[in-house]
Amino acid sequence: MSEPWPALPVQQWQTSRETLHLWSQVVGKVRLALEPRANHWWNVPLYVNSRGLTTSLMPYQGRGVEIEFDFTAHQLTIQTTDGDARNMSLHSLDVAGFYSEFLSHLDEVGVAVRINPMPAEIPDAIPFPDDHVHAAYDAEAVHRFWQSLVSAHRVLTRFRAGYRGKASPVHFFWGGFDLAVTRFSGRIAPPHPGGVPHCPDWVMVEAYSDELSSCGYWPDGASEGLFYSYAYPEPAGFREYPVAPDATHYDTDLGEFVLPYEAVRTATDPDAYLLEFLSSTFDAARSLAGWERWPTPTDTHEPRG
Repeated sequence: MSEPWPALPVQQWQTSRETLHLWSQVVGKVRLALEPRANHWWNVPLYVNSRGLTTSLMPYQGRGVEIEFDFTAHQLTIQTTDGDARNMSLHSLDVAGFYSEFLSHLDEVGVAVRINPMPAEIPDAIPFPDDHVHAAYDAEAVHRFWQSLVSAHRVLTRFRAGYRGKASPVHFFWGGFDLAVTRFSGRIAPPHPGGVPHCPDWVMVEAYSDELSSCGYWPDGASEGLFYSYAYPEPAGFREYPVAPDATHYDTDLGEFVLPYEAVRTATDPDAYLLEFLSSTFDAARSLAGWERWPTPTDTHEPRG
């Protein structure tokens, strides 16, 4: 039986998490290269699925290709719509070796793509072909991480469904290595100041072009990772606004409300506990910034005839 909210101490899998973060960037940059550019870089993320993380189907020269991290069988799969497929074992392998083997498999299925070999959003980054430092892969920990993503995805999807305005998909950004969903007010935002490591400022300007409230799950930042919620631009009084549940606090370094993953998984009803955090912090952003109140859609979980 799978464990919906498994324990995931950061210290026990930190080296594996760092390696997986970089592997996800290698694969994610292929999606960046092949997908048509979309607003707020929605062409970039990966998606949680029944096995792990996937690029979803990407276009390539009249056919399609999909790349999947399978965190149950612990392999990377590359499949094309004309029947070609390659499998790559996920094990303790440095980033340079992963990068070389992965590009070789892409070439074998006839997908020629050029990507920037410098990791994004990571201080002191090492180019993929030169990274012999990050080489850990704890299969059990990675599987538990995927299970936590499945549960976070379920709650974030329900939260997303409760808003009639513009909202992003629930998607996994390999730059920050976090699962996120974003709601928008419908108003233009001031230009983002940028300043993210190895990420041009104009990229952040596009990502934050509209006023928003964003939330998600980041497997770092606390003993077992955390859930976060922030607003851009941040309205006056946001960080002092009373929010729930009690384990929530405003992290001045991150500029976000945060809720420890451990507090969620040990709650009597983890889904409801997390949903309270997401709703409460969004209400803070919406109320203080004076967003238009969209009608609440019918609960999508009610059965329909």
